[in-house]
Amino acid sequence: MTTRKDRIARALTDAFTPIRLEVEDDSARHHGHAGAAPGGETHYTVRIVAEAFAGKTALARHRLVNEALAEEFGTGLHALAIEARAP
Repeated sequence: MTTRKDRIARALTDAFTPIRLEVEDDSARHHGHAGAAPGGETHYTVRIVAEAFAGKTALARHRLVNEALAEEFGTGLHALAIEARAP
């Protein structure tokens, strides 16, 4: 079975062809908080470096990442910390 972490990595790779990509499941640190589910897979940190972010503001980079992950947000992804940079 594919995990949300794998789906996030695939969606971001398909959208941006990153030079560097790290996806970290932070769900355990948010146990008991709003949006946390018993099975986890709700809170993540993404660190991504891609040419697609060149010349874009931080807000624009975050919007692009959120748009690429819209399906995941629709199926239970609650929170995403984003570090998006150009090379």
